[in-house]
Amino acid sequence: MTGTTTGTGRVRTREGWPVAGAAVTLLGPDGRQAARTATGGDGTFRLTDVPAGAATLLVAAPAHEPRASAVTAPTGGTWRLGDLVLARTGGGDVPPPGVWDVDTAHSTIAARAQHLGFAAVNGRFDDFTGVITVPRDPAAASVEVEIAAASIATGNAQRDEHLRSADFLDVARHPHLRFEGAGPRRTADSWTLPGRLTLLDVTRPVELAFTYAGSGPDPWGGTRAAFTATTELRREDFRMNWNQAVGVGVAVLGTTLKVTVDVEAVLRA
Repeated sequence: MTGTTTGTGRVRTREGWPVAGAAVTLLGPDGRQAARTATGGDGTFRLTDVPAGAATLLVAAPAHEPRASAVTAPTGGTWRLGDLVLARTGGGDVPPPGVWDVDTAHSTIAARAQHLGFAAVNGRFDDFTGVITVPRDPAAASVEVEIAAASIATGNAQRDEHLRSADFLDVARHPHLRFEGAGPRRTADSWTLPGRLTLLDVTRPVELAFTYAGSGPDPWGGTRAAFTATTELRREDFRMNWNQAVGVGVAVLGTTLKVTVDVEAVLRA
């Protein structure tokens, strides 16, 4: 068709997850539908036979806030719209007040360490509990998390046993890790939660950079909220100093651990 273009792009959440099944609609200056499609499993879409000129792009998906934006389609060729970001329903700045229990079946505490200066070793803790308390004033919110040290899992049984030994987590003498945080502070595009982490009977200040991804009802009559947090720990701060040199300036493990936490929490009735 003469004077038309093909528009491509991707719909995702603020956290980078693809939004499948989102309706992508283009309205012409007269308000009539000019093109329409839906995103695939990877969040991508393709609008064909788009007439050139000014239009309104509408993106809508279940459990997400709809998005409308003014666009101008070029004449001919491929029109790349890039990433279109949708916020989850209930995705305001703060979750509703109340006590939130971490749903451990849908939450992850993971750590990443450098190996031999090249690749990375990824691990997670499979046994933990957590409570998030949000008062009317979100600046007074608090978090308590307790982790069973022996639940460390990296996908390699021999490595996991070494991590449980006195060289690392020393689970026989220190069966739990504990994090307590309070008083979140807003930053430019996220939040910072100051807290204290106890590991190997050593307590150090730790700050989590976190985002709140929104809240909403679940199919069982409850209310759920989602959070993502990251931080970086130095092993020497917690006397976890084991290493093995394998060459000049090269060690088996790096000196830092990058920690990522994905939380789904349920509001107590």
